[in-house]
Amino acid sequence: MRNIYLSSFVVLLSLSAFPQQSRHFSFHYAFHVRKIQPGQRLQVWFPMAHSDRFQAVKIVAVTSDLPLKRTRESKYGDTIFYALAPRAVKDEYNFDVEYEIVRQERIGLPGNGMQPKLLKASTKESRPYLGPDKLVPITGKLADIASKEVQGHNGTMDRARALYDYVFRTMRYNKSGVGWGRGDAEWACDSKRGNCTDFHSVFISMARSQRIPARFEIGFPLPAQKNSGEISGYHCWAEFYDSQHGWVPVDISEAWKDQAKRDYFF
Repeated sequence: MRNIYLSSFVVLLSLSAFPQQSRHFSFHYAFHVRKIQPGQRLQVWFPMAHSDRFQAVKIVAVTSDLPLKRTRESKYGDTIFYALAPRAVKDEYNFDVEYEIVRQERIGLPGNGMQPKLLKASTKESRPYLGPDKLVPITGKLADIASKEVQGHNGTMDRARALYDYVFRTMRYNKSGVGWGRGDAEWACDSKRGNCTDFHSVFISMARSQRIPARFEIGFPLPAQKNSGEISGYHCWAEFYDSQHGWVPVDISEAWKDQAKRDYFF
């Protein structure tokens, strides 16, 4: 089985007038699977956007060269599309899902007269985000650095901010060379550079080492000053859990790009 993906994401913004804290747009999640050998067994999985407390999602249209089924990923329960061709009859298959979405600004902490929508979780729900992942250890050099950075800081919020500031201070958004983009926390810590995945792998590793639940969130960056355009890749950020405020979003790589918003992105 061999799948080759060439993806294209087209966004049309400003379908109607909303307050500044909301964005209303249509979003095409479109891609092609190419270079398929005749008779080859082809399986395709791709994510389906879903509604939550911060966005209302409506599927407007689905165009697919293969019948699509909806299923769920077993570990986290995310809904995904699945397509199967037991024996491919052509060398390219096309897929396009058109969404209409209203996205609310995600405010994690109170400030400037704004109150956040808290996302609370039980101890059982947050516990899985304390352990290590393949490229995100919770022991070793990152844990040692985290222990030093949180000295003198009390409470989850204060300690998480110290770790946020460490990543902001020591890393650079730099996608040159090789090694970046894998979310390898130790590599990123040593190299002190990378993309959003690398920034937040370091943060998550250090947070978990200090018994602060932390996890990835992945979506798409929408250009602030454009009404239409193509988005060629993903964006990720992180959340950590505080018993008072629930899941708190942090975006250290965006803060690094726009350093005047360092506090906003915490």
